[in-house]
Amino acid sequence: MVIVMDGMGIGMLWMLLWGLVGLALLVLIVVAIVWLVRQLSAGPASGPPPAEAGGGQVRRELDRRLAAGEISQEEYRALRAEIDGR
Repeated sequence: MVIVMDGMGIGMLWMLLWGLVGLALLVLIVVAIVWLVRQLSAGPASGPPPAEAGGGQVRRELDRRLAAGEISQEEYRALRAEIDGR
């Protein structure tokens, strides 16, 4: 059902539609600017590098494998040195 008020009904509908499109575009631009500022101001990721982040867990697993006899002491020392970055 279309209501025509002397030919202005369709014009008002288009005005409303373009108003909503403009508002959506404005919101999108603001969100993009906020995201960009947060990305640029964050700098490098804080905390240890990924290899060191789970270092304790890796060392515990290495200790477990040595205790279970899955690896030799030479392998243990070599892997431990690699984990510690020596």
